[in-house]
Amino acid sequence: MVLRDMQTLLARLYDVPSEYDVYDFLITDRRSLPQAPHTEVDEQVLVAHTHEGVRVGVYIDDAVIERLGDNNPLTALNDANLADYCTALEGVSHFHYLTWRASRDLPVSLLELELQAEVDKYVAALCLLTSQRDGEFPGSLHERLFHGVRFANGLDDEALVRYQTANRHAARFCRRLDERFLRTRQTRPEAWLAEMRKLYRCGHAEKLRRTS
Repeated sequence: MVLRDMQTLLARLYDVPSEYDVYDFLITDRRSLPQAPHTEVDEQVLVAHTHEGVRVGVYIDDAVIERLGDNNPLTALNDANLADYCTALEGVSHFHYLTWRASRDLPVSLLELELQAEVDKYVAALCLLTSQRDGEFPGSLHERLFHGVRFANGLDDEALVRYQTANRHAARFCRRLDERFLRTRQTRPEAWLAEMRKLYRCGHAEKLRRTS
């Protein structure tokens, strides 16, 4: 199943296994969502605090999952499935990061969550494409994911600034590490991965510092 494979990919990349399966928290029917401002989007993570703890739900539209099942990006990431890959990977990223932090009683800010998801989409895509293209570095990927981005209509000012900030910081961080470790005569993918793993374990303030 494609979402579980995405979760497994992130867990392996960052060495952060999770005891929770995204499919156990998955919502695919838009009508099941609460009436909230951005329910027209194809992905949303719902978090509620109750007396029993934190409840999490991951909404990814059924049409997105169906298309990914027919054209699996983990087998062949391409122009036809890139948008759906980004939608699904973002939801999986939010879920995995939230549950990983919560299991350690660590706080999570909205900006921190979005910044990590922006990095996750790029890192996972880079690894997939490099593997699928026999080691060839996908030079246009950074431009596609960070500069070709469009934000959802109807975002309030606070949300729009948060998404723009996350995109800007993630773009800067990923570009800097690519140029330092992957786009040189002597590539050091192990050092690149180590820096990505360090960022994953940082909280809000340290994430912003490292990506500035």
